[in-house]
Amino acid sequence: MKKLSKQKKILLSIVAAVVVLIGIGYGFYLNELSAVNNKKQDVVFVVEEGETIGTVLDHLQEQGLIKSSTFANIHAKLTNLTQNKAGIFILNDKMSADEILRILNDPSQARTDQVLITFTEGRWAKDYAKQISEQLSIDENEILSLWNDTKYIEELAADYPFLDTDVLDNADYRVKLEGYLFPETYAFDKDATADEVTRTFLDHFSEIYDKYEEDIKKSDYSLQEILTLASIVQYESATSEDMKMIAGVFYNRLKEGMPLQSTVTVCYALYDDLDRNDEDSWKTCEASTDIDSPYNTYLHKGLPIGPIVNPGEAAIDAVLHPETNDYYYFIADIHGVRGEAGKVYYSKTYAEHKQLQEELNLVF
Repeated sequence: MKKLSKQKKILLSIVAAVVVLIGIGYGFYLNELSAVNNKKQDVVFVVEEGETIGTVLDHLQEQGLIKSSTFANIHAKLTNLTQNKAGIFILNDKMSADEILRILNDPSQARTDQVLITFTEGRWAKDYAKQISEQLSIDENEILSLWNDTKYIEELAADYPFLDTDVLDNADYRVKLEGYLFPETYAFDKDATADEVTRTFLDHFSEIYDKYEEDIKKSDYSLQEILTLASIVQYESATSEDMKMIAGVFYNRLKEGMPLQSTVTVCYALYDDLDRNDEDSWKTCEASTDIDSPYNTYLHKGLPIGPIVNPGEAAIDAVLHPETNDYYYFIADIHGVRGEAGKVYYSKTYAEHKQLQEELNLVF
């Protein structure tokens, strides 16, 4: 057998190395086009008239729907999927970049006759009902009544097992589905019914529940209790970092048998009379800590009877994965006395907390 010359051996080695590098590069390319997640979570995505493919892909990456706008752009050009259509699209993070591009290039997938409504984290059910009534032909009192209807909730529970009808059958709740109306941007048909709107909220909540189900089961609390604490954390916090810290503080207080003494629960106790759009509404809450209500955590130890707002995913995650700390008090510098308005300070003792209150001009 004829031996290969030294030059041919070198050439073959180079070719082999190039093939390996190409293979590695192609593998990396495919990975960058693969789905962001393996748990389906629907997202409403809007493409405006005249938006370029580059802008659309940047928005997709910002919303966590694709891994890389750069690689997706290359793929779009290679597969001639650059003619994105304007409209509303329902996407999810289990889709690959290729699947998303094909949907955005398909005119039949664009929903051009729907209404988009964005529901902000930390708002009350009645706030959502008002938004719905302003943009759809549904009376806000009608949908609020539905959210408090025991028979209707029993019907929903057949499709949404996370709804515990025994827990939700409580006449003291302001709104029985408070906490389960997951805040997100949703696309509704203009003639959507109150039932369809409600199921849209619960469909998305179901995705969040599936994501955290094992964590909830491993915790010492029921889903209703997790949502209740998450709603307080949501109301008390401005950042995901503070949510985890504040969740840790509340767990410390619960463990020691201390009342939570959260002013935001008093706000909910004032549900019918409080104008949350008033920037001084917090003063009304601070002055009403003696109000007789099962939501008032100044009068009652432990958690209030139910959620006080509809929390977002960050608050739910914070309650399930709190930051361990040894603090029992916290206060936000709402006036920016120390230079950064909204910064939260934590204390181990009431004396330290009281001193901070005076320094930050928050003694009411």
